[in-house]
Amino acid sequence: MVAVTADTEVLVAQRYSVGSTRAAVTVVAAWHLGYDLPVMVLGWSAYRWPWLALAAWLLYTLIGVAASPALLNPARRLPLGPWPLAAAVLALDAAVIVACRPEDVLSPANWAWGSVGWLAIILFWPRRSWPVDLGVFFAGNAVVMLAGMAAADALDRTSISKFLVVLVGSITLQAGGSAGAHGFDLAARWAADSSRILARAEAAQQAAEQVHADRLRRYAQARQAAAAVLTQLAAGADPADPAVRHACAVGAARLRRLIAETDDTPNPLLHTLRACAFDIERRGVVVNLLTVGAVPPLPLEIRRAVIEAPLEAMARARTQARVTLVATANQVIISVLSDAEAFAVPVADGVTVATQVAPKTEGGLLWIESCWTGP
Repeated sequence: MVAVTADTEVLVAQRYSVGSTRAAVTVVAAWHLGYDLPVMVLGWSAYRWPWLALAAWLLYTLIGVAASPALLNPARRLPLGPWPLAAAVLALDAAVIVACRPEDVLSPANWAWGSVGWLAIILFWPRRSWPVDLGVFFAGNAVVMLAGMAAADALDRTSISKFLVVLVGSITLQAGGSAGAHGFDLAARWAADSSRILARAEAAQQAAEQVHADRLRRYAQARQAAAAVLTQLAAGADPADPAVRHACAVGAARLRRLIAETDDTPNPLLHTLRACAFDIERRGVVVNLLTVGAVPPLPLEIRRAVIEAPLEAMARARTQARVTLVATANQVIISVLSDAEAFAVPVADGVTVATQVAPKTEGGLLWIESCWTGP
């Protein structure tokens, strides 16, 4: 299963959010063009002042055009804020009522009071308090319509029934559409959050499995480093025997290297050398460690290959060891001059490291050098 990254989660949530907002804008535009405009044109004779109704329709269009880009692009803001524009929408609602003849206040020609709620949806869309804002707006729209009905002397039972039917129908349709679109947006965010939690859980599980595998691997390496020496001791080898003591020193150096590799240090190669130097100093060996240059970041396999032979030369030292680490951006050289006996140089698997061993000098010292050269 492919893990979902944080960028992917945000992108998915944004796509669903943009889709729901585009749907809201499309519904408002389709309603205004597909319903409001035809009923206004067909009911032109129902207006006392038809040009006032047309001006209200154009103002509705202008507010929708101004609000839609701000809704689709979160970086933009409404020119006056949602509530001043909402007040303008209620004013155009009143203008259409005034434009109608008194007997046509409840006719389809009075398109505004059932339609302004759609425009309010996109005005209050980005606000967290959109349910409260819409509720206040719907109440204000109802008050404006009741005032118009009172002015037209249309408060009889039949008129009130028509008013309630249209009011409840429009509020249900508009509030339901807004809630559905917001719910779709919220569901997309929940899905993105669930994907984020699942991805984190999978990453944590993979990390735990990797840690467990690394521990098993290091346990096997530790056994390999100490098993031979412990087997000899268990078989009755004499701890005073120089060969046995050298074998114990080499095993201890390898164990020290394995422990040092688990430490989180800026320079693990130098840290391993210092740990080994500290280990043999405790046996009374005089160690002189010199470093030149900054060690570049090296994979674990290369670090092991370039340090294996020098570590063994240090571990076999009886009284003294001089260790030099020279590093450049693409080369690391570790040389050891010690009073150790000659030994078989370990061969690294799959890593190109040049190791040189010089015969003992006149002072009885053994020189060994490992060199890694990068591409």
